Amino acid sequence: MIKVNLLPVPRKKKPKPIPSVVMVSILVTVVVAVILAYLAFFYSSRLADRKNQFDANERKIAELKEMIKAVEDFEKRNKTFRERNDIIEQLSRNKSLPVKILDEFSALLPSGVWLQNMTVAGGSVSLEGYAFTNNDIVSYVDQIKNSPLFTEVYLQESKSVDVEKNPVYMFKLTCKVKV
Repeated sequence: MIKVNLLPVPRKKKPKPIPSVVMVSILVTVVVAVILAYLAFFYSSRLADRKNQFDANERKIAELKEMIKAVEDFEKRNKTFRERNDIIEQLSRNKSLPVKILDEFSALLPSGVWLQNMTVAGGSVSLEGYAFTNNDIVSYVDQIKNSPLFTEVYLQESKSVDVEKNPVYMFKLTCKVKV
């Protein structure tokens, strides 16, 4: 025999399907949220990288400024050194010039003429001296003019004076030294 159960059996109800509009809107919201999260992470990491790069550039600029200052200090010291070195070299070249000038004046000095004062300033020389005659002074000036060491020889003054009750001629002359 066959048994037939005519009593109703409780059955599970099928859930109602979610409307497609709600599903699409949830899906779109999730996708947009994921995209926004990715973009936020991406741009924040790029911003952090840019900040790090900016800080590194600032440190490098500070180091370079220190180097530039050191180079400028070195150039100043080097310039000062060159100037001092040039002065020393010039003094070294010119240290024998007064000796040459005095030697030349002495070699050209005729008897009866003596020098009282000699001043060398730059390339200009001033002489003061005495002679027994005016002809001795003229002879001395002519010899200085013929010297290869001197140019622009000019007799400024020649006058008769008494030195210890002896009549002599006092003279002043200037000239330039050929360098």
